Order: sequence, then structure tokens, then C-alpha cells
Amino acid sequence: MLLSLAMTDSELLLAWQAGDRRALGTLYDRYGELVYRLAYRVLQNASDAEDLTQEVFMTLSQKADFNSKRGKMSTFLMVLTRSRGIDRLRRQRTQQQSWRKLTHSYEPQSQSLPMEHASLRERSHYVQQALQQLAPQQRQVLEMAYFDGLSQSEIAQKLDIPLGTIKSWSRNGLIQLRQLLKDHVG
Repeated sequence: MLLSLAMTDSELLLAWQAGDRRALGTLYDRYGELVYRLAYRVLQNASDAEDLTQEVFMTLSQKADFNSKRGKMSTFLMVLTRSRGIDRLRRQRTQQQSWRKLTHSYEPQSQSLPMEHASLRERSHYVQQALQQLAPQQRQVLEMAYFDGLSQSEIAQKLDIPLGTIKSWSRNGLIQLRQLLKDHVG
């Protein structure tokens, strides 16, 4: 099939599904900037917006559940970008809340009972032990994120490691921490 810039979005998706790799590139040329701008507006971070833009186009290339009878490609991509962006923000917020809960980073109030102090110290001890059981790179990424307040993009830059690797280490570290602490932190 001869690829043409005059092809409709549906025709380009069909060409992509038929094996023409240039078709997705044409769709990216048409809508990449639009997707990136919305991703940046939602996430407020250039690196995360780039990741989300790539994710949106990968989703389009793998699932291709766009139906031109239901609307425009631009609308489809905007809805997909917005929902994936909001999902990312929720996931980040949940991870931060989970981490705070695990580490109990708040200070006990001075009028707390002695048993509460002891319980907090005991939980803190369990968290520190669990952190020591993580792989060094997972522990480093989690400490940089939650103790130093760095974003995953900032960590990737500081360590000169791909962002995807940082995200994987963070996710796997949190999963392992949750497993290690399931009986100790409520």
C-alpha cells in the first residue's frame, strides 16, 4: 500500500495493522504535539509528558480501538491522554501516601502516650529493616523519592539511568516493601 499524507486516520491505522510502519509515524506527526501539550498540562513535568505521549501512541499501535464513526482521532487521543495522565497522578499520589504510611514520617505529638511512642519506634525499626532487604538500587531510588522529595525523572537524571528503569525499581521496591511489612505495619 502506498502511504499518502492525504490518507484518513482510519486508513492510516489499517495501513499500520497491515504492517506499514510509516503509518504510525504519520499519525504521530499529525497528533504528537497535541498529545504532548495535553500530557504536559496534566502532569506538569516534561519528562513524564514525553513518557505519556509515547505510551499513548504505543497503546494506539497495539490496541487500535479507534472507531472513526464514533469521533475524531484527535478527540480519541485527547481522552486517552487525559485519562492515562490522571491515572499516573493517582498512582504517584497513592505511592507517596503508601510510603508515608510505611515510614511514618510524621513526628509523634508530645502528648502521645508512651505506648504510642514505643509502637512508632517499633514500626520505624521494621521499616528500616525492610529497606535494608531491598536491592541497593531499589532502596536508593525509594530514599531519593521519599526522603529527598525527587521525582522519578529527577532521579533518572541524577543517576544517569533511563526513566523506565527508575520506575521499575521504584514499583518493584514498593511491592517488596509492602510484602515485607504486611505483618508489621497496619
